[in-house]
Amino acid sequence: MIANLEQTFRWFGPNDPVSLAAIRQTGVTGIVNALHHIKAGEEWGREEISQRKKIIEDAGLCWSVVESVNIHESIKTASAERDQYIEKYIVSLKNLSAENIKTVCYNFMPVLDWTRTNLDFRLPNQASALRYHAPAVAAFDLYILEREGAEKEFSVEQQQAAKTYLDGLNADEKTQLINNVMAGLPGTTDVYTIDEFRGHLQKYAQTDANALRENLAYFLQAIMPDAEAAGVKMCIHPDDPPFPILGLPRVVSTEQDLKFLIDAAPSPSNGLTFCTGSLGARGDNDLPGMIERLGAHIHFLHLRNVQREADGSFYEADHLGGSTDMFAVMKAIILEQRKRESNGREDVAIPMRPDHGHKILDDFNYNTYPGYSVSGRMKGLAELRGLELGIKRSI
Repeated sequence: MIANLEQTFRWFGPNDPVSLAAIRQTGVTGIVNALHHIKAGEEWGREEISQRKKIIEDAGLCWSVVESVNIHESIKTASAERDQYIEKYIVSLKNLSAENIKTVCYNFMPVLDWTRTNLDFRLPNQASALRYHAPAVAAFDLYILEREGAEKEFSVEQQQAAKTYLDGLNADEKTQLINNVMAGLPGTTDVYTIDEFRGHLQKYAQTDANALRENLAYFLQAIMPDAEAAGVKMCIHPDDPPFPILGLPRVVSTEQDLKFLIDAAPSPSNGLTFCTGSLGARGDNDLPGMIERLGAHIHFLHLRNVQREADGSFYEADHLGGSTDMFAVMKAIILEQRKRESNGREDVAIPMRPDHGHKILDDFNYNTYPGYSVSGRMKGLAELRGLELGIKRSI
């Protein structure tokens, strides 16, 4: 039978309320981790990498994937310092390779890593999920951020829905919306102020989608020779959500986007993190077809599901529920594994993690990072593990 996917869990480091001991009990063998205390753009020293790796291995686990080595904004905006930050990035990749950590997830989203409006959206069973509520984002953009020209991007109906939503919030709820939308990078509790965010928007005033796409190509062409020489697999994470928000362009949202970046720097090291939640938030993305056509470039899998709503909103659903046909997705992945096995590739056991679990049971007793409860993710892992086994036994 085809090798199982490598089962992994994201861990945010020694300050994560979810311990490595607890993670090991879920049955995973791999850890997805990053050195979040190092600022974006700065080099990851080999000693710090080695120390973190030892902590993980002492717990009986393996540091399988880095998520993420974040990219400095200067690279995304093509500012004067971008080449020096690219050189630092390459040093980090070489140091990771020297410690035998060779799968690196990253993203190219401007300013915000991911955006949600509700971090405690209650489902009918009172489980807690993450939600992106389109009228809330429009309300923030139009009436809190007051971004110049924003009204041109929303229909009259959308503006009315946004105003109605905002009028229904009390002061605390309004503050919570601001904090949720302005959240910084994963692994931190940083929140931008409105003025700070306006400053970041100004830096992107001359960077539209075409420019951002070319800046991504420049970055890939610069790092891929060294990444390939070091045996490092780079796997870009799709935009979350996969469409422009708050005046910021997004260029890793569709199959066409993924093909562009693969073709921009042809290399076995230039690949994808296939996130079924991010890509699944767009109804026009054919996820099983994308795996069939681009599967050879997938180095890492994020498996989660979202329930799309008619107005562009979505929330995190059960891993086997939601708008994405996870059976069809998993079958396409397994068929890709079969191709790899027949072609003699060594990377048949693609690393996979169950992404964004609900808060359930005693998850409510722990202040975990949004989407990263232990029981909720373990439930998703169990469902995905069973689905994988069932399909493999039946084909």
